[in-house]
Amino acid sequence: MTRTNNRPLVRAAAKADAGPLIAVLAEAFHHGPLADWLIPDPDERRTVYYRYFRDALHHGLQHGQVHTTSDQTAVAIWYPRPEPTPTDHHQRVEALERIAGVYAPKFVLMEEMFDAVHPDTPHHYLAYLAVDPTRHNQGIGAALLTDHHRHLDHLGLPAYLEASNLHNRRLYLRHGYTAGPTITLPTHGPTIWRMWRGTPTTNGDRTPFPHTTRRNP
Repeated sequence: MTRTNNRPLVRAAAKADAGPLIAVLAEAFHHGPLADWLIPDPDERRTVYYRYFRDALHHGLQHGQVHTTSDQTAVAIWYPRPEPTPTDHHQRVEALERIAGVYAPKFVLMEEMFDAVHPDTPHHYLAYLAVDPTRHNQGIGAALLTDHHRHLDHLGLPAYLEASNLHNRRLYLRHGYTAGPTITLPTHGPTIWRMWRGTPTTNGDRTPFPHTTRRNP
């Protein structure tokens, strides 16, 4: 567990944290261009998002590394990716149909487009970083990032993520990420910024965004 200056205590999340952290995820991602594209109706979005992020949180607890704060006001879900990770496409489609119902096709399309250009270089993948909207601009998200970045620098590993809006893109740029080729979702969908935090080099820079071979779903 790590405390940085006056920032909150960062610790590993457990199953007992699931309820509050699912709520943080669903609320943090409820607004924005990606949310509007996935589910235009905000009331239906709230219901589907709770199911979607409940699945994401439990998957992260089982297969990844989930970090939170002492007051459960933020959550980060990381996945170590030492090599390309195949996805059981049919199983995932069935899961998204149960979770999202009539909105499943857009969720399937989004995840397929993200997977198709995911870097093959060994890295840690930040699938989600969420802060309670009432606690924005207090350095909480930065504390979660800094804690895991310190671990990655010790391991000599880069980090990768997708930023769904310009505010988040600026946050990650401030934390050492560079922007790679973007993803534009179809049917008037939003632009997604692919972000890479390389490993330190001897001249003080970081390794650049890696070349990515597009994979078919």
